[in-house]
Amino acid sequence: MDTTIEQPTQARLVTGEGREVPVRAVLRYTANDPLAVFLDFPAEAALHGEEITWTFARSLLDQGLRAPAGHGDVQIWPYGRTRVVLELHSPHGMALMLFQATALRRFLVRTYGMVACGREDVSAVVERGLSALFGGV
Repeated sequence: MDTTIEQPTQARLVTGEGREVPVRAVLRYTANDPLAVFLDFPAEAALHGEEITWTFARSLLDQGLRAPAGHGDVQIWPYGRTRVVLELHSPHGMALMLFQATALRRFLVRTYGMVACGREDVSAVVERGLSALFGGV
C-alpha cells in the first residue's frame, strides 16, 4: 500500500515590491506522520540555493482554507474566493506565498482519503520522537 501522497503545485511568491513570481512546490503527506503535511520547495526557490521543506499541521491547512489560522512560523488564510495565502517565517526572513485554493483542497481531500481526520495513529510518531530525543536509550 502506498503511504505517501505527493502533489506538485504552483505557487506565487509575493515580493517586497508586490510582484508575484511563479514558484514550483510539492505538497506531501505520509501516513507515517499523519498529523503533518510537508511543503517542498526546489533549490531555485530558496534563499540559500538548497531544497527546503516546511512541515506544519494538517489541521492548520484545513482551518486556513476557511478562515485565518496559525500564530507561529506558518499562517494560512483565504484570499478572495480562489486563492489562499501561506505566510512562512524563519530566522532568515518571511515569505508570502499564494496558492490556488482548489489545489490545496484537492490535496487535503486526498490526505483524508488515506487517513481520516480523528483516525490518526500517532503512536509510531511519538515513539520516533522519544527515540530521537533520548537517543535510543
